[in-house]
Amino acid sequence: MGVFSGMDISASGMTAQRTRLDIISENIANVNTTRDANGNVYMRKSVIFQEKGVPTFDELLIGTAGNFGQGVKITSIFEDTSTEGRMVYDPSHPDADENGYVTYPNVNTVQEMTDMIDASRAYEANVTAFNASKNMQLKALEIGK
Repeated sequence: MGVFSGMDISASGMTAQRTRLDIISENIANVNTTRDANGNVYMRKSVIFQEKGVPTFDELLIGTAGNFGQGVKITSIFEDTSTEGRMVYDPSHPDADENGYVTYPNVNTVQEMTDMIDASRAYEANVTAFNASKNMQLKALEIGK
């Protein structure tokens, strides 16, 4: 394990959580968007993470992997097409259907705010781990004095 491995792992976590916060912000900003550039209703987006450089079981068993993780990466950002959008009766709206209903995005503000708190706490945890690694390296440099 290298000297900067802990910092690299924390940095990858901060990058992933920052992207997650960006997607959550986009969802909240589009909570009332009834039509995008293509004329479709905005769909909620989510982020999927995966561990970087996952060693095989044999490598872990034999001990040749060296590192037991290299951080996290974003596998994909996908649109949630399984959840229905909200139907609101508003016949005066320009996007209302023939029955007077407007389809709003499948974004739940409460869920998005909960996800935002979770992502910001995870970001803070990575900052704390990064600073702890930095402080340990500084103390190691002071040993020789």
